[in-house]
Amino acid sequence: MKAKALRHGMNLWPPLLFSGIRIRTISDDFRAVDVELREWFYNRNYVGCHFGGSLFAMTDPFWMLMVMRNLDRSYTVWDRSATIDFLKPGRGTVSASFRLSEEALDEIRGHTSEQGDTYLRSFPVDIVNSDGDPVARVTKTLHIRRKPDTRNRIGG
Repeated sequence: MKAKALRHGMNLWPPLLFSGIRIRTISDDFRAVDVELREWFYNRNYVGCHFGGSLFAMTDPFWMLMVMRNLDRSYTVWDRSATIDFLKPGRGTVSASFRLSEEALDEIRGHTSEQGDTYLRSFPVDIVNSDGDPVARVTKTLHIRRKPDTRNRIGG
C-alpha cells in the first residue's frame, strides 16, 4: 500500500478518527510521519488538558509501521513495550514527528543475525505543543527478528 493511501485509511480508522488524531504526512519512503491531535471537548481530561490515552494513541502504530516498511519481508516486527512520560499539560493542538534514519536501520540489521537473534530497539518521540515545548515523551520498544524460514539463507 502506498503512503498516501495508508494515510487516508488510517485517518478514517475509528481509534484515531474518534480521538481527534490526524496523520498529516507519511513520506513515500515511510521514513517520516507527522501526526497532530487537536483539543476538543471529548478528548480533554478532568482538569482540561489532553487525555493521556489520546496522547499515547497518537504515537502508537507509527514506529512499528515505519520499521516494517523499511526492512524486507524476512523480518518480524512487533511492539514489545511502551512508556509515556507526561512533562507538562498538553493544551491546544499538539503534534509528534517521527523520523527513521538509515543508521537505525543499519543498527537493526547488524543486531539481527542470520541465526535468528531477537533485537529490542527503543524509539523515542516527543509530543510538542504549538510553541514547540514538549508535553510528553513516548518511548516504544520494538521486538525485531528474522523470520525462521529466512535465517539461514541470508548473510555470508
